[in-house]
Amino acid sequence: MQLLYDVPAPAKLNLFLHITGRRADGYHLLQSVFMLIDWCDTLHFERTAGSGITREDLGATTLPDLDLSLRAAHALQQATGCKLGAHIGVLKSIPAQAGMGGGSSDAATTLLALNKLWNLELPRSALETIGLSIGADVPFFLRGSNAWVEGIGETITPLEKAQQIPQARFVVVKPAAGLETKAIFSSPNLKRDSDSATILGFAAAHFDFGRNDLQPVAQALCPDVSEAIEWLRLRGLQGRMTGSGSAVFAQMSHDADLREPPQGWQVRECANLMVHPLAGWALGENLG
Repeated sequence: MQLLYDVPAPAKLNLFLHITGRRADGYHLLQSVFMLIDWCDTLHFERTAGSGITREDLGATTLPDLDLSLRAAHALQQATGCKLGAHIGVLKSIPAQAGMGGGSSDAATTLLALNKLWNLELPRSALETIGLSIGADVPFFLRGSNAWVEGIGETITPLEKAQQIPQARFVVVKPAAGLETKAIFSSPNLKRDSDSATILGFAAAHFDFGRNDLQPVAQALCPDVSEAIEWLRLRGLQGRMTGSGSAVFAQMSHDADLREPPQGWQVRECANLMVHPLAGWALGENLG
């Protein structure tokens, strides 16, 4: 049996998120920049001789019976007809209901790892097709770089060198309460008519560009979001919610005192990543 230890699945932050419209089928059209950060889950994979796929929770967090890593493994097996199996260990660190993409990142890492572990040699495009059937954010994590994202999340444009996000540090605050994405997108108070933005406009003001159109609705539904933003403001930091929340973040412009957050909150200082830790794995060498 071949083992893979400590395979990372990084979180993302939405530097901005604008809702520009809504399709006839109810899906919202968005524009955003997704940025990878070094807050990661860790997944362990073991190839098994049978075709069964099992999962073990390695930390204190209890995962759903069919979390996205398991769904990804089954989808890859079904798409390829692979007769091998796997045991997956998931050590969660990225908080749930945070808007940080933890589940989607776990799914992407699972596809990349099992593509190697099962010697499938699928190209990235094939993995993205499978990933999109699991969740709209999964293809972003498979692409492996920070990106401009449009449509319902399926149109991904890597940032060119001239547009690339500078290396920086951020504080990410996840308050105790979480948020259900569906509740925000179904709100009649959600702004759905933001003007279209451009990559050039974003590149001129990376960390000060735009806003998160989901944030006002999220703050109305979850007071913890406002409290986290105020907690950052009192430390001289300008907070913004990521994704559909409830996590908020701020660029670290000085040595702020981040000690003693309210009980139940998670506060972490993070760096952004220029590339995914597993970038290139889709076409890498087999594990034999």
